[in-house]
Amino acid sequence: LLPEDYCADIHERLVLYKRLANCETPDELDAMHEELIDRFGLPPEPARCLLETHRLRIESKAFGISRIDAGPESLILQFIPNPPVDPAKIIKLVQTRKGYKLSGPDRLRIEAAMPDIAARATKLRALFKDLS
Repeated sequence: LLPEDYCADIHERLVLYKRLANCETPDELDAMHEELIDRFGLPPEPARCLLETHRLRIESKAFGISRIDAGPESLILQFIPNPPVDPAKIIKLVQTRKGYKLSGPDRLRIEAAMPDIAARATKLRALFKDLS
């Protein structure tokens, strides 16, 4: 979240959250990042995490991922029906990678130690590369 000492007005924070959620491209998100810097200064760690989360949301859409639940020990990815990803690639990952499991017909679970958002983002981007 955006810390109170970074953006003090709660109404303004809510508007910014809505605008971030409406960013559909990396360029729109970059423009929001620049606006945050212009208006409030360099973002603190929680704000950088928020921006990174939105960047991953945008990147995941290209793979038909509709939801990502990321924790310190696992990632669970929910795919849309008929995602634009070759199912054989997902099956190959499950068969060849430790910690990769199907969790229902439209979910992929990845079990790994990911203590912070940087580790989770790295794991997700590696997955995106594998699915490309």
